[in-house]
Amino acid sequence: MAEARSTGTPAAPCGQAADTAPAACLTAREAAAFLQLNEKKLYELAKRRDIPAARIGGKWLFPRALLEDWLLEQAHGGALTDRLLITGSDDPLLAATTAALAQGLGAEGLVAYSPTGTLTGLELLARRRANACALHWGGVEHSAQQHALLLRRFGASRQWALVRLALREQGVILRRGLAVDGLETLAAFDYRWAMRQAGAGSRHFLESALASRGFAATDCSVVAEAYSEREAAALVAREDADCAPGTRAAAAEFGLGFLPLGWEAFDLALPREILFRRLFQDLLAAHGDARSQTLARRLGGYDLSPLGRVLGLD
Repeated sequence: MAEARSTGTPAAPCGQAADTAPAACLTAREAAAFLQLNEKKLYELAKRRDIPAARIGGKWLFPRALLEDWLLEQAHGGALTDRLLITGSDDPLLAATTAALAQGLGAEGLVAYSPTGTLTGLELLARRRANACALHWGGVEHSAQQHALLLRRFGASRQWALVRLALREQGVILRRGLAVDGLETLAAFDYRWAMRQAGAGSRHFLESALASRGFAATDCSVVAEAYSEREAAALVAREDADCAPGTRAAAAEFGLGFLPLGWEAFDLALPREILFRRLFQDLLAAHGDARSQTLARRLGGYDLSPLGRVLGLD
C-alpha cells in the first residue's frame, strides 16, 4: 500500500492534529464519517475485531492507514479474504492448527501451510506469493531485536506486522537410544547429522550454540540435508542420521530423544491488512483453543501464553 494517501502528507501522531497533516488516529465519530457508517455499526465492528481499532482509556481509536487498508481489502469482495497461505518455518502445532482449520472450512475457504525455512519464507512474503511467514531467529532473550532486524532486510516489511504464536524449546533431535552429555560431544565425535538448509532458523540457532562452545557447523559430520523440522525428525527416526537441529515438539512427534539448547520466539510476519482478516483471526483462535493447548502439552516445549501479541518493528 502507498504510504502517502489522498493528501500526500504524512499523518500526525495519534492524538495530535496538525494543520498540514491529518491525524494518524480517528475518533469514533471521525471514523464513522470516513467510512460512511453510523457510529453504532462502527462500535459493533470494533468490538467483534472486524475492523482495525484500539480501546485506550475507555475510548475507541481507529488508525487511519489501517482503515484505508481494511477498506481496500473489502473492495476485493472476498476474492482474497477466503484464503490464507502460510510459509516459512515448520512447526508441528501450527501444522495441526492449519489442518484443523482447513477441515472446518471445507470448500468455503483455503488455508495452506508450506514450510520453506525462515529466510525463503520471508522472500516469498516480500514477493506477495504468501500471506504470512512463520519465523524464528535466535534465542528468546534477543528475539524482539533480531526479528525486527531480520524483517528490515526486506523493503516490503514497512507494511508488515509481527504476531507472536508461541515460545518454543530449540535444541538437537536425537535418534532413539542415543544418550549424550552435551552439544560438544555431538560436534567433536563422529555422529551423523541431518543438517538444515542455509536460511533455516533451526540451523541459525545451532550455529550460534556451536560458536558459543568453540565449534562450527563444519565440525559436524553431515550425511543429509533436511528442508523442514519434520523432515529432519523423519531422517533421524529412520536412523539415516543420528541427530538434527530442531525443536522438542518435532522430536516428540516422532518419539525421539532431545538435547535442549534454549528457548526461542516463534512469530508470524504478515501484511497489516491481513491482520484483521476473519480467517487470520480464526487461525489465532484455533491455535489457542483447547485442542491446541492439549497437543502443545503432549508434545512439550511450547509456551502459548504470548499467543496473539502484536509486536513492534522499531
